[in-house]
Amino acid sequence: MKKIATESIYGDVHNWRFKKTLEFMKDKVDVSEQILDLGPTNPLSELMIKHDYQVENTSLKIDLDLDFEIVKNESFKVITAFEILEHLVSPFPLLQQAKAKKLVASVPLRLWFADAYWSESDPFDRHYHEFEPRQFDMLLEKAGWEIKVSEKWISETKEGIGFRPLLRKFTPRYYIVYCEKK
Repeated sequence: MKKIATESIYGDVHNWRFKKTLEFMKDKVDVSEQILDLGPTNPLSELMIKHDYQVENTSLKIDLDLDFEIVKNESFKVITAFEILEHLVSPFPLLQQAKAKKLVASVPLRLWFADAYWSESDPFDRHYHEFEPRQFDMLLEKAGWEIKVSEKWISETKEGIGFRPLLRKFTPRYYIVYCEKK
C-alpha cells in the first residue's frame, strides 16, 4: 500500500487535512479517472498528482460564479471541490450543470462560536457560506447529486488554552462528501 506523503508549505493543520482528504478519496476515485479540481493549482492538487491522480485545475482568472463552462466538459469524470464552494456566491448552478459522474467536495462547517471567515485585504478570500451539513446535503441533492459517503472532521489544532480552542477540539470543523450524479 502506498504511503500518503503530505508535505506542504501550509504546516501541520493543512498537512493533516490533505492526508485525510487523500485517504477519503482513495477507494472512491480511481487514479485513471480525469479530475477537474475547482480552483487554481494548490498544494492539495499537487499532492493528488504526486499520488498518480490525473488532475486539471481551473484558472485563477475564472470567476466560477459567472463562468462555469469548464464543468460541462464531459472528459472530466470527477470534480473535486476542496474548500472552494464556500467562496462562491451561488454554487448551485455550477453543481447542477456539472457533467462529471462523481464529486468529492469538502467545506468548512459553520461554527456557532465563530464568525464566518472574511478577509479584509483579499476580496477573493471570503466565505459567503459556512454550511451546516444538512444545508450542504440539500444543496448537493437539489443540484442532482446523491451523497454516497460523508464524514465530519474535527480540526487538528495546536491552539492555546481558552474557550474557543477547547470547543475546536470537540466541534467538527470540516465536512467532506463523495457523491454520484443522479
